[in-house]
Parts: sequence; C-alpha cells; structure tokens
Amino acid sequence: MFKRLLTVAGFTAVSRVTGFLRDIVMNFVLGAGPMSDAFMVAFRLPNNFRAIFGEGAFNAAFLPRFAKLRTQEGPEAADRFADAIYSWQIVAQLVLLVAALVGMRYVIAALAPGFNAYPEKFELATALSRITFWYLIMTVSSVQLSAMLNAVEKFAAAAAWSILLNVAMTATLLLAHWFPNAAYAAAWGVFLGGVTQLGFIAVAAARSHLRLHIRIPRWTPQVREFLWALGAATIGSASIQISVFIDTVLSSYLPDGPTALYYADRINQLPTGTLAIAMGTVLLPEMSNLLAKNDLAGANAAQNRAAALVLFLTLPFAAAFFAVPMTIMRGLFPHVASDLVAGHMAAAAIAGYGAGLPAFVLVRIVSASFYARHDTASPARATIVSVVLNIALKVVLVWGLHFGVLGIALGTSFGAWANVGMLAWMAKRRSLLSVNRNFWRSLAPTIIAAAAVGAGALAGEALGENLVLHPGLLRDEVILGLAVLAGGLSYGIAALAFRKFLPLERLRR
Repeated sequence: MFKRLLTVAGFTAVSRVTGFLRDIVMNFVLGAGPMSDAFMVAFRLPNNFRAIFGEGAFNAAFLPRFAKLRTQEGPEAADRFADAIYSWQIVAQLVLLVAALVGMRYVIAALAPGFNAYPEKFELATALSRITFWYLIMTVSSVQLSAMLNAVEKFAAAAAWSILLNVAMTATLLLAHWFPNAAYAAAWGVFLGGVTQLGFIAVAAARSHLRLHIRIPRWTPQVREFLWALGAATIGSASIQISVFIDTVLSSYLPDGPTALYYADRINQLPTGTLAIAMGTVLLPEMSNLLAKNDLAGANAAQNRAAALVLFLTLPFAAAFFAVPMTIMRGLFPHVASDLVAGHMAAAAIAGYGAGLPAFVLVRIVSASFYARHDTASPARATIVSVVLNIALKVVLVWGLHFGVLGIALGTSFGAWANVGMLAWMAKRRSLLSVNRNFWRSLAPTIIAAAAVGAGALAGEALGENLVLHPGLLRDEVILGLAVLAGGLSYGIAALAFRKFLPLERLRR
C-alpha cells in the first residue's frame, strides 16, 4: 500500500510541477490580454466536461464493476463489459463533439457572455475552442484505460499520463512563431497533449493485455446499472463544475479577469492539490480498515491526527498568501504581474483563496467519516448546498459589491468552509466525528507557526526590496526567494519549539 501511495503521489507531484512550468512558459508567451483570456476560456471548456464525466465520476461507477467481473467471471467478461461501456461513450462523445463544433459560437456566448462586447476576443475564443474540444473525446478514452489499469493494480502509467499534456503545451508554446499567434500554439498544444496521452496509456494498457474495442452499442442490464451509478456520481462533480462555470461567466466581464483568475488558482492548486490527494488517499483506507475491525477509537484518532497534520501543513501557505500575494505573483508569473490590472487582480485572488485553503483539504478529512461507512449521499448533499451558497455569494461580491476576481476567490473559499461545516455538523449529529484532545492541543502551536511564516515572509520581502534596488533581471525572483527562505526558517523554528504538541511523530515514522 505504501509503495502504491508513493507511486501515485510522486507522479502527481511531477504533474503539478510540469503544469506549473507550463504555466510559467504560458505566462511569458501569452502574457495577459485578449489572447490569454480567449485561450483560458477555450482551455476550460473541455476540462469542465472532463471534470464532470471524467476520472472521479467515471472511476466510481466503472472500476468496481470491472474489477468484480474480472475476479468473479474472468477477464473476458470484464473486457466485454469495458467494450460495451466504451462503445456507448464514443457514441455520446461524437454526438457532443459534432454539436459543439457546429454550435461553438453559442457555447462561447453562454460560457463567456462578457466576450460579446469584444468581437475579436469572441471570434478567437470560438476558433480556439474548436481545436481544444477534440481533447475531450481523447481524454475519456484515456480515463477508461487508466481505470482498467488501476483495477489490475498497475498504477504508474495511470498516474503518469496526465504529465504529457503539460509537456505538449510547453513544446507548442515554445514554437509559437510557427502558429498564427501564441493562443493558437497553446490550443494546438492541448490537441497534441490529448493524442500523446491516449497513445501512451494505450501502449501501457496493451502491455497488461488490456484493450478497448468499439462494438455496436447494446442496452444491457449491466450498461443500465452502470449509467445509473454514473449519473449518481456525476451529480456531485457537476455541482462543483457549475460553480467553475459561474466563475468563468463572472470573470469574463472583468478586464483580464479569466487570466488573473487562472493564474491565482494555479498557485492555489500547488499546495491544495498535492496535500488533498495524498491525505485523502491515506486516510480513507486507514479509517475503513479500522472501522471494519470495530476499532472506533482508532479510526477517530487517525482522523484527528490527519486533520491536525493538514492544518499544520496548509495554514502556513494561507499565511503566505495573505502576507505577500503580490510578491508571489511577481516572482512566479512576472508577465502577468507586470500588467497592473491583471497583476493586482491575481494577487487579490491569491489572498482570497488563502482564506479557504485549509478547508479545501479539510473537506477530504471530514468526508472520510461518511465514505468509510459507505455513505456517499451525505457528502453529495453537503456539496450541492455549499455550491449554491458559493454561487450566491460570488454574485453578490462581484456584481453587487464590485470585488472583482477577489469576490470569486472569496466565494470559493466560503463554499469550501460551508462544505466542511455541514459535513462536520452531520457527522457530529450522527456520532461519526469526535474531536479529541490531541487535535486541540496542536491547534494553537499550528496557528503560531503559521503566523511566524507570514511574519517571516514579510521580513524576507522587505529585506529583498532593500538589497535588490535595481529593477533588473531576476529581482522579483530573488525577493520571492528571500521571502520563502525567511518564512520557511520561521516555520522550522516554530515547529521545533512546539514539536511536543504537533502531529510530527507519525510523520517521522
């Protein structure tokens, strides 16, 4: 189990790093402006559909059934089931693809209505979306092959294939002079990424004797059962993506809004993506095994330990997001930060995301109370309610109070905390959650360590601005490096001083 966790976590980290490098190249090549805004909308379109129908929902419905058939009835029965599902998927995706390509102007008008006031940006977004949307039909094939590999306990290729999109986009952006403009280079990078991902995962699956074939789609009890399960799993994914869709709509009315929001969210995803995936992967099976042994105290202790560790690891990032958001933007994405409007909007959004950063990870911890007991309906209900509150607050903050991109980020953070709060309330009411003494005794030292990070980052920023006076090459990067160094040193000192109260012993083991 530990080896598999390291494999998945390692490739996830590599994917995050290569994605971050891709964004740095994109920042230098695209910068901020109409081309960048148009591409961000075109890039988000297939990703929204993938997030709804992709890994999360599809794996939940497909993988258990495929694995059960393979174990009980043999590989041939499992392969027939996989081919049947794949055939229906291809039919559905082809219909969706043709409809999207024909009616793309209407799709963009709905997805980014603010672009209607800028004809050139609207036309560019439409043209780019007709290129990027092909990615969807390729990635759903890759997702199913990945699920099949996971079912036979082949995790490496399934965890690594997402890296290739970052590599392909980076390559085409570096060759942008061969395309009509840099936005077209990025869009064709998405297309190329889909091709390379599918080729890679297909070869890896073939080595494990796993292949997909297109058959005449047939309506069978297995297909019907799968589609019902997929529909139930999709509800939670769709509700989250509705919130993302609203973000795109709202940001399209703001100057450089889609660009500023994209880069702020990418920075937010650096800590949340890796920590949420890793901690959720570790905690859920541990709690499930303990509960299966009727070890309620052990399951509760594991959950409290995970929550304490998550706060200890994420609150320092939140403090840094509050303390030096503009320094982070200037050091990581200088071309966006050099635009006064886009830079300040993105920096404000980073601070807004910082308010919800711990909640983005804690929701995985609290929801384990239900998932470990085979209850998936309660987390789905909490997600739907939190998304409604999330969207309502965003509309008020952006259109009512004119908070701009900051309002979008704050709405997302509020929705995450609302989700955590509702899950904790439901779990507490059913006696599924109990906060123990070890969690409470680690809370104050964790807050102190986070405050030390914020203070250290501010001190490092001030030192850098005084030492590096000339606005030349790498000035912003040096200032960010000093802020990170000072913040990290402060964090280490605080952790060392309060080590007896912090959940570090388990981590060392």
